[in-house]
Amino acid sequence: MLSESDAALEFIENRPFDEIEVGDFAELVRTLTARDIDAFAVVSGDVNPAHVDTEFAEGDIFHKVIAHGMWGGALISNVLGTQLPGPGTIYLEQSLKFLKPVGIGDTVTVRVTVAEKHVEKKRLTLDCTCTNGNGKPVIAGQAHVIAPDRKIRRPRVTMPDLVLHKHGAVHADLLARAQALEPMPVAIVHPCDKPSLAGAVHAHDLGLLKPLLLGPKDRIEVVAAEHELDISQLTIIDAPHSHASAEMAVSLARDGKAQALMKGALHTDEIMSAVVSKSGGLRTERRMSHVYVMDVPTYPKPLLMTDAAINIAPDLATKADIIQNAIDLALAIGIEAPKVALLSAVETITPRLQSTVDAGALCKMADRGQITGGLLDGPLAFDNAVSMRAVATKNIVSPVAGQADVLVAPDLEAANMIAKQLMYLAGAEAAGIVLGAQVPIILTSRADDDRTRTASAAIAALLSKALRA
Repeated sequence: MLSESDAALEFIENRPFDEIEVGDFAELVRTLTARDIDAFAVVSGDVNPAHVDTEFAEGDIFHKVIAHGMWGGALISNVLGTQLPGPGTIYLEQSLKFLKPVGIGDTVTVRVTVAEKHVEKKRLTLDCTCTNGNGKPVIAGQAHVIAPDRKIRRPRVTMPDLVLHKHGAVHADLLARAQALEPMPVAIVHPCDKPSLAGAVHAHDLGLLKPLLLGPKDRIEVVAAEHELDISQLTIIDAPHSHASAEMAVSLARDGKAQALMKGALHTDEIMSAVVSKSGGLRTERRMSHVYVMDVPTYPKPLLMTDAAINIAPDLATKADIIQNAIDLALAIGIEAPKVALLSAVETITPRLQSTVDAGALCKMADRGQITGGLLDGPLAFDNAVSMRAVATKNIVSPVAGQADVLVAPDLEAANMIAKQLMYLAGAEAAGIVLGAQVPIILTSRADDDRTRTASAAIAALLSKALRA
């Protein structure tokens, strides 16, 4: 049996004209948040810097970000449409005077009071006021409405969740920090199509890279001319074909003349074959692996995903290197004590499920100092790695569960599917690099846009600085 208060929350009910008397009133109390301002700006399109630009607002007349004036007007509409008179009300006219600004954290009380009844047309005049926490009026005005003539009681509609996310915000922060560094020389391997050459030019213009263009000089110049790309400030190192471009890039990196490699218009196998060559490659004692740095709209911080591109079915030793590479990258981009979730289908070690056995062993390796710099836990199912609600439901006690910075999949297939699902179903943006070589390797795809290429270059710059340090 629902209580009276519970029932009121589940239903919305009006007050018809005949039940309303002069002096009747209804109220709503709301505290302004930054989220309210962002949501109103998105819906209205009003991006006046007084409301959405903190730096501008601090130098403006009120010295702080303030609410849109019509945010208060919308709250008045809320009271009229849901309480007094409520459902069935027809808005005719509204006058408003804006008396004081409303800032983030201010609590506003909205009151509408019946001032006049016009019986012949069932119309009402209502005084409308919004006051702040000090009782001072911030908005005042009058509304004229047609009141409903019959009782209406309807189930309260549950509105969809509103997810506010600035696309590229995570990567933009990394870019800003990378731009503060000295531009690093990067070998751009065979940039013989528009995406790869334009990405190099854009990264140069942003002050991220000093691109060294390795490939057939004539072809590079033709691509630049066809797409009006200014490469006059860039160095071109002539190479007859893509294989030669990859070998020359590796040689430059080995000699310290390039601090990173960036893939151009050639197959990944070509560049990686040169990198892993036993005679003259860029191998280290660490196994190479790929890490995505993902900007996921529904997750409150950067999310690293590994390994979705290099190691198909890693064994225990390879997984240890994959984890250490990811931790090193997390530290390089500013994540302190990265929380690493070792993914599987369940949370308990099950001998028939090898990924759970590996997860237990990897956690013990971290306990013994064989993996350093991060907090490891596993096995964890995906939901328990990223959702505190799921963690609470299953009563999991862990410093990692529900708040992971790094997700380590049991194999390439799982990692690739998780990453692609986040991109295509959750709107995530992903930038990634290969670690474990002597220099970072930026493996771009033809499908990557300029923002993704730029973010990958920024990540490589931050990692390169950390490796040199």
